[in-house]
Amino acid sequence: MAGRDPARAQLRDARELGHEARARAGDRAALKLWLRMLSCTTQIEAEIRRRLRAGFGISLARFDYLAQLHRRPDGLRMRDLSRSLMVTGGNVTGLTDELERDGLVVRESSPTDGRSWIVRLTPQGRRSFEAMAHAHEGWILELFAGLDDRGLGQLYARLGELRVTMMRNEPSPEDTP
Repeated sequence: MAGRDPARAQLRDARELGHEARARAGDRAALKLWLRMLSCTTQIEAEIRRRLRAGFGISLARFDYLAQLHRRPDGLRMRDLSRSLMVTGGNVTGLTDELERDGLVVRESSPTDGRSWIVRLTPQGRRSFEAMAHAHEGWILELFAGLDDRGLGQLYARLGELRVTMMRNEPSPEDTP
């Protein structure tokens, strides 16, 4: 291709490959796999974020928050919600304020601990989340459509083996400084 700018082409290729662009021919297979998994995860997450925003006007953080409450019809204490989402209490408070204003959640004081709040989905919140979850499932199926059932099963099993290995090698809480 005459006139093709190699630097521009390399930059475009790096953007398309994402994290995987860091891998080099001589790198170990584990490093290449890690970069490929990270690239796939980043790309899928970005697409899900985009679709949630376009289809429902909602962020992935709000979707995850609603998903946690959907699994717990009796609600969750805000502290437990924060722990489940692995975010700060301030983040949960901000999301709760927004979702409460939108009529998707309700916050009530805990009957057993006057210092805590229990958050649960409203009927509108449950219906809204179920519509989003249905679309989300379809998007995931679409994004993974390039893999047949056998390939998906093998990948799932192998990643499960990796998780077991990682969990065995995790330091116990007593070993953590």
